[in-house]
Amino acid sequence: MVVQQHRSGGGARAVCALAVVGVMAATAGCSGGGGGGGRAMADERGGADSLDAVHRAAAVLAGTVSGTGTGTGTVTGAATAGAGVRSVAGSAEVRTSMETAAGGTRVTIRGRGTYDFRNQVGRLKVVLPEDAAGEDEHRPITELLAPGALYMMNRGAGVPANKWVRIDTTTLEDGNLVTGGVTDPMAAAELLRGARQVTYVGRTELAGVVVRHYRGISDIGRAAREASPESRGALAAAAKGFHTDTVPFDAYLDEQGRLRKVRHRFSFANEGPAVEVVSTTLLYGFGVPVSVRLPDDRDIYTGKIQQR
Repeated sequence: MVVQQHRSGGGARAVCALAVVGVMAATAGCSGGGGGGGRAMADERGGADSLDAVHRAAAVLAGTVSGTGTGTGTVTGAATAGAGVRSVAGSAEVRTSMETAAGGTRVTIRGRGTYDFRNQVGRLKVVLPEDAAGEDEHRPITELLAPGALYMMNRGAGVPANKWVRIDTTTLEDGNLVTGGVTDPMAAAELLRGARQVTYVGRTELAGVVVRHYRGISDIGRAAREASPESRGALAAAAKGFHTDTVPFDAYLDEQGRLRKVRHRFSFANEGPAVEVVSTTLLYGFGVPVSVRLPDDRDIYTGKIQQR
């Protein structure tokens, strides 16, 4: 149960340990699959607003811009804070899944919890699949997400039951986009700031809500530069760690411009079969109360974590 980090002989660095129990690990040379392209573009059905709406998705969630779903929102401030603009999102219930596929084997890790986009903190319970680490059952892993940090309870063998493990996500070579088995919901949204190609697919329905479906390619390096200060460190680490930092995505925004669902497709080049990772984040129940208390230093385990 250890996060493994691998470096390629060519100097490209990548964290390719997937999930918190070493469900499977790919060796170095991570590739974001899908090709980047040059200038930003959107097709005629979506127009320029398609690109703008996708770029603004993270800001709408955090309540720092108003959302209309067409890219015409305005930056909030003292004059607008009292007008209900900041209630556009702010927080949400979250469901996540991370599916890996390599050599014909497919494994899915699921998470569920709540997230505060204004303060960029959240609490999720991560459920591992049966036999993922050679066992029939696994205790759910509690993850606390915070800017630059990931805290995990039930982290691994050798960790006392009442202790947390803390990981500095700015030192992870994937910025914790895949390592923890859950992509931080804010990081998932912030990745859209790096969208360089966007196609408006059309309207569809998601859990009874009409949404606009956009498809495109995101540049992690650009996303890191455009991201909020709290997200910048982890995304900058990911931009350096991936061999190719472009990631295909599908994003679904509601009529208020809020991100309802996003799916990223990561592809890791391996000495053996390629490892595909599909990370999906689903958001609903906006405005839900979120209470996250980060562990005190005395509650954090600093000893050796055994590998199963």
